[in-house]
Amino acid sequence: MQPCGLQTEVKNSPQPTVRKLEAKLLPGEIVVNEVNFVRKCIATDTSKQDLWGKLVCTNFKISFITDDAVPLLKFQYRNKLLGEHDIPLTCIEQVVTVNDAKRKQKVLGSNQKLKFNPTELIIYCKDFRIVRFRFDEAGPESAKKVCLAIAHYSQPADPQLLFGFEYVGKRYYNPAGDKVNGVDPGGGGDGGGGVEGVQTPLFDRSSDWDREIKRTGGSEWRVCSINESYVISLSLPEYCVVPVSLADQDLKQFSIYFTGQRIPLWCWNHPNGSALVRMSTIKDMVQQRKLDQRICNAITRSHPQRSDVYKSDLDKSLPTIQDVQAAFVRLKHICVIDPFEESDEKWLSSMESTHWLEYVRSFLKHSAELVYMLDGKHVSVILQEEEDRDLNCVISSLVQVMLDPHFRSIAGFQSLVQKEWVMAGYRFLDRCNHLKKSDKVESPLFLLFLDCVWQLLDQYPAAFEFTETYLTVLSDSLWIPVFSTFLFNCPQQQAEHSREFARSKNIHLGDEKVLQFPSVWDWSQQFTAKDQALFNNPLYVGKSATCVQNGAVKTFKRTKKNYSSTLRGMPSLRNGLLSEQELIPRRNSLVLRLKPEFSLLKEPQESPSDQYIREWFSKPADLQGLILPQLLSSHIKLWKLCFLRWIPEAQINNGGYITAFHKVSVLADEIEMLQNRLRQYKGTPSTPGGSPETERCKMYFRASNLSDTPPTPEYLTSSFPFSPVGNLCRRSILGTPLSKFLSGAKIWISTETLANETL
Repeated sequence: MQPCGLQTEVKNSPQPTVRKLEAKLLPGEIVVNEVNFVRKCIATDTSKQDLWGKLVCTNFKISFITDDAVPLLKFQYRNKLLGEHDIPLTCIEQVVTVNDAKRKQKVLGSNQKLKFNPTELIIYCKDFRIVRFRFDEAGPESAKKVCLAIAHYSQPADPQLLFGFEYVGKRYYNPAGDKVNGVDPGGGGDGGGGVEGVQTPLFDRSSDWDREIKRTGGSEWRVCSINESYVISLSLPEYCVVPVSLADQDLKQFSIYFTGQRIPLWCWNHPNGSALVRMSTIKDMVQQRKLDQRICNAITRSHPQRSDVYKSDLDKSLPTIQDVQAAFVRLKHICVIDPFEESDEKWLSSMESTHWLEYVRSFLKHSAELVYMLDGKHVSVILQEEEDRDLNCVISSLVQVMLDPHFRSIAGFQSLVQKEWVMAGYRFLDRCNHLKKSDKVESPLFLLFLDCVWQLLDQYPAAFEFTETYLTVLSDSLWIPVFSTFLFNCPQQQAEHSREFARSKNIHLGDEKVLQFPSVWDWSQQFTAKDQALFNNPLYVGKSATCVQNGAVKTFKRTKKNYSSTLRGMPSLRNGLLSEQELIPRRNSLVLRLKPEFSLLKEPQESPSDQYIREWFSKPADLQGLILPQLLSSHIKLWKLCFLRWIPEAQINNGGYITAFHKVSVLADEIEMLQNRLRQYKGTPSTPGGSPETERCKMYFRASNLSDTPPTPEYLTSSFPFSPVGNLCRRSILGTPLSKFLSGAKIWISTETLANETL
């Protein structure tokens, strides 16, 4: 009987529960393959910190699911659409499989065969991440299948195979094909959502253009609807702005002579009446002079002073999109792919040889020259490019950022991207290479634009409502194929594929012309309100910013005594050279020493644009007015948060810009607390339409009370709010030129010069 009793005791004892690892799926997302007992590598020199779990491939992402805690991870900026270890398929640049025993590796393409069982998988990502998985304990066939699935689904053959279509079809339309409870995903209505409910105009209706004309005072311009249903040009929006003096019938006749039938488009009006216009080239050489004259006359008549028109041919003035792509590939190799132990001796000179920063400077410089034409000479400017869909997007946007403080606010900047990129027909599908059809059409022009904006933000931190975190997150959103914003080459392409997909899935569009994709500007779809607060710049001096003087709340007005300190001590600029007094270097200065005989050379005569820029820099900067970029080599920097954030060794614990951001945010929150108390004392409402607590939520880092200053959080690093833990690690870089650069050295200095400096 004893054995039976023991048997009963064992049978009744509780069994340990093992939680099944399952991927969290979005509407329309399905698992296509998975493999268990996978190891995610955390370090290259040891496997002690590696994570064990399941690797899953869906039609949206690859997901590594684990119960293990990530070592050394103190903070994680979480995206609602993606898990901690998730990578969207559109973010995958290259899939590399490795077999250790056979010493073989293969870059996998779509529908390719794999003749060996992989022991390792390396994922190279478009956002500069490198992630590595090991299959030592996994089933060899299962490992092979999941690798082939990742390669196949990351290279879709058709735009309708991008996950956004399935997501929209399942989330916003019921099985019968009807819209779910009238839910608007953000693609229509009055705008595309935004930070804390700020609406962003999508410029997909004439009323958005009307408001922009009125906002800029372009009384001699009108909204034109001749392209409704895209009957004139497939790449233009249905509504655009043209001179009042040009009739619709004339525009229809002109359109056939322009590349892509893209008639000239109004971008913006200066308060002095000058206009910024963009256009493609005129194909017919016989008609070119006649049409040029007709267009210029119409633009001249739209100017109150009937000023001349200046045409800038960007194809002749700027690097090509192929040049930009080549520079970006070199930049990626230097920052991420090349092992530091092989390249750190030449890291600084290699960075210079990529030409990326040189191109950033070129775009900023050309934009500043056009600002002079609009603001200094009071003439209208035409931006001309062969197809009006690449370089024009960058330059038109930069000019407006420099001239109009509205576009330096979050809502304004988002409307600018919507107006000059999305609706103007920038080829996001091709330039981001979402379908991976051809590397020849790929070019990171939008990232280059964001880099240029970051340079201005770095030089004038109080002139922008948003932060570099906002710009970085925006660049990451390029690779999330849920939002229509960055998914198509033009609005017409979205409409065409939407109708085809709706027919194939029996979705009833009704009065709508397209599937209502969510807009990227509705940030609540990706982040909580708390995390969105990281987009808000505590230094921003906006039109509604307030200050307290003698106990009274007054609107902040910038005077000569309180202008930005970023201009103090700035070297004078003449023809891009240092002035004579700057030839004497400071002790331990990292600025390249100019040869003594160079100062004896006769300076060339100052051009009107140089004089305009010099005079502008001689005065205090009005951060709610025009800003101009500082263009010396020492002013154009590498955007570290964007390009170096995934390198664990490049992290500076409790260092970098974020430490100052933390202290300023807390200070701004303390000021807001004091202002709210002052309003309560005077019996006035705190903020229109909101409570004091709501207003204070603008800051991510907040003051606990007015008596104690909160300490700097331990989790702050120069990569914050991103974490490089779990990306491919490399050996130590301490004592190398790269480590000195991370500590503040300038990248244009040669290795030999840097070696002689005492940091």
